[in-house]
Amino acid sequence: MISNASPAVVSERRRDDSTAAPLAHEAIHDTVVGILEKEERGPLLDVPAGEGALAARLIAAGFEVSCCDLYPEIFRLDGVRIRQGDLNGELPFDNHLFDFVTCLEGLEHIENPQQAIREFARVLRPGGSVIVSIPNILNIEERLKWLLYGYTSHFKPLTRAHVAQLRAEYGNREEIAAHVNPIGYSELRYILEKYGFEIAEVRRDKPKSNAWLYWPIVLLIRLIARLTPAAKRTERWTNELASDEVLLGGNTLIVRAVLIERDDAIQTQRNAKVLEIG
Repeated sequence: MISNASPAVVSERRRDDSTAAPLAHEAIHDTVVGILEKEERGPLLDVPAGEGALAARLIAAGFEVSCCDLYPEIFRLDGVRIRQGDLNGELPFDNHLFDFVTCLEGLEHIENPQQAIREFARVLRPGGSVIVSIPNILNIEERLKWLLYGYTSHFKPLTRAHVAQLRAEYGNREEIAAHVNPIGYSELRYILEKYGFEIAEVRRDKPKSNAWLYWPIVLLIRLIARLTPAAKRTERWTNELASDEVLLGGNTLIVRAVLIERDDAIQTQRNAKVLEIG
């Protein structure tokens, strides 16, 4: 069952569902719904839930959806309960409660993605799936922007003036908009595997319309990948990093991973964390 929570961290919104606007691009929601429609229905945690646009679609698809967000006051689904929770900390749910976790527009906004993935492993049942989205900082266009400018489209410098502007626009909730952690495919895969997940599929929101402009560089990258020894390709995830989804992907990667390890691995990681703090 869901852990008990005080009224301060549980909120019910009484607004029209149609007012829930997606904080992620609609193509991302389409991809996630397309993945989950094939799955047997079960309890699902959507975090961060934002205004509730994805949750509304998943409820309509037949899933038993629980919602959680750092700012539950922005949630707009009528009659749907939402809990306050921070992805940098411990989520307000018991162990092994869910068959699915969706985390869109989340990991790049927080200080500690490892803590979030650790929590997903805790609240999921063995064999459960997590679906996460991250900005695709490794597509060919973003790689060239990094080379030319020193930053990518999704992770521009956060000057004091820009942060002040975000705070003014979002009512001191700049975390909603600020991308502070440039996590890519390699970092995400490492964290997922560290906490007992195995990647099942990688999707892109949609191909970039101008990808053809970069084909000469793409072909060079893939030629170098082919000439790399097989053992090194496996070790460095070369094929994945040169795939259509990553190299020619759109703005966002959507990754589904399955929890395959027991709690022992998670507890080992927690013990190591305690020792580091001590």
